[in-house]
Amino acid sequence: MSASPAATPARFASVDALRGITVAAMLLVNNPGDWGHVYAPLLHAHWHGCTPTDLIFPMFLFIVGVSITLALVPRLERGDAQAALTRTVLVRATRIVGLGLLLHLCALWAFDLAHYRVMGVLQRIGLCFAAAGLLALHARPRTQWLVLAALLIGYGALLAAGGSYEPFVNLASRIDHALLGVHVYQLDPASGRGHDPEGVVSTLGALATTVLGMRAGDWLRRRESRALWLAGAIVMALGLAWSWWQPFNKNLWTPSYVLWTGGIACWVLAAVHWLVDRKGLPALGRAFGVNAIAAYAGSAFMLYALVAGGWLEPLYRVGFAHWMTPRWGPYVPSLAFAIAFVAVWWVVVRVLDARRIYFKI
Repeated sequence: MSASPAATPARFASVDALRGITVAAMLLVNNPGDWGHVYAPLLHAHWHGCTPTDLIFPMFLFIVGVSITLALVPRLERGDAQAALTRTVLVRATRIVGLGLLLHLCALWAFDLAHYRVMGVLQRIGLCFAAAGLLALHARPRTQWLVLAALLIGYGALLAAGGSYEPFVNLASRIDHALLGVHVYQLDPASGRGHDPEGVVSTLGALATTVLGMRAGDWLRRRESRALWLAGAIVMALGLAWSWWQPFNKNLWTPSYVLWTGGIACWVLAAVHWLVDRKGLPALGRAFGVNAIAAYAGSAFMLYALVAGGWLEPLYRVGFAHWMTPRWGPYVPSLAFAIAFVAVWWVVVRVLDARRIYFKI
């Protein structure tokens, strides 16, 4: 007996496009030619606040949640073994975390860092993928909504119990430092305290973003675009209201930040779905989207090789800064280098896509 249409996994070009645009944006903001000369919108907020750059990582985790629903729920509905799907989720999550750990090992080689960092972007993605994947397989939609509410309220209460939201002294940073020791992203030389923007505790907030993406993925799967628009407005309003108590903060991934960025993500997903899936516009960014992890990890390996080989500085100086700075100032060549970096990887993923080569982990 053939599977019903509802039980057949659907491939939404809009999701691939949005994932790809997000990865390209990650590469753009992560690779300026000169960190001392970066336009403000391409920088994270120093602490509290939310810049355009602060929307990128939550957008990616939101899309992870959307993709989990689109990939796993139809397979459950058509009768695939729950145990086998659970094993697949956990194995893939382990590989993503392992790749992140390997990247940080290479970073030690390139930058001669004092300590090895345990947590990071891929590690957070892997942990959120594992937890959200298990929820998709073993929890009903109502339970998923309850988990989302519990994450927001519980994590918000945990942060409030710490008595401060300031760097190094907030409760999330203190717990992370107790768990990870010197293997955090940043140590305060004056106090010896540590902080990690992708730490263990703040992953609770990141998981909430992923679960919200799962629920949005269900609306997308059912073609309920109005629900995405309405939910986006409601969630953004809740986030704005919550920010009066706990401000937007990517480093802590506060509940207000989850809701604000999640609402924006709902609107962006609805808009891209309307433009690409319904109106038939080209799925710009698709090539990045179908090789997302490969592009992110490959670009990081390339950067580390350039740094370790001593080639990055002369490449930027001769290829960009030397002739651009006298004409347009130091910010233009820094941005031009970042755009060129993205362009190189756009060519790579386009070639891979043309040859139907897709790296999965």
